Amino acid sequence: MVMELTRPPSWAVLSKIWHGVQTELELPAPAIAVSGIDGLQLWFSLAEPIAVAQAHAFLERLRSRFLPDIESSRTRLMPASDASALRQDLHARLIPDLQDQTGNWSAFVAPDLAPVFADTPWLDIPPNEEGQAALLHGLEVTEQTAFEAALEKLGLGVQPKHSIATAATSANAASGDPKRFLLQVMNDDTVPLALRIEAAKALLQHSDDHRPRQSD
Repeated sequence: MVMELTRPPSWAVLSKIWHGVQTELELPAPAIAVSGIDGLQLWFSLAEPIAVAQAHAFLERLRSRFLPDIESSRTRLMPASDASALRQDLHARLIPDLQDQTGNWSAFVAPDLAPVFADTPWLDIPPNEEGQAALLHGLEVTEQTAFEAALEKLGLGVQPKHSIATAATSANAASGDPKRFLLQVMNDDTVPLALRIEAAKALLQHSDDHRPRQSD
């Protein structure tokens, strides 16, 4: 999950979230990056995958909690609420990377250097690979229990985990065709990839359950 601040890319503003998630939500420090174009970014790493909608809601709540006076047009939340595996323009670009439109580089930066890049959020030359690795190596990944606790503090709560298989059972009761429901989910590009994979697994299980058994 990535939050980007631009127009202007003020670290004095973005640091409110960087500090807030650590002190108020008790989460590990997110990585800090320069976009190579016009923004400063915070990268949040999770130990387990979550739905795009939940990721977007988390970032949106961070923005409203810690940056209530900042216009939403100055921030970009990634993945976007309507992101899918096939729409890479709605996801954050990998870092470090050369930005074609500026000829500059994106890169992860240390917290004490972030203010230096407020006016020029880029590197003129490729960042040192060992330096980038060292920055990332020192970061902690957010465990699921800590993330769920943060959701509670933000007033989002933890939604019940209804599996695709359970949904298919409901579809069976409504239409008598759980297989068709699973196929629709699996082939829908707008559904988060994790749910499409779960649908494929459930479809495979459904097929196995209805396969004729051989007699002894």
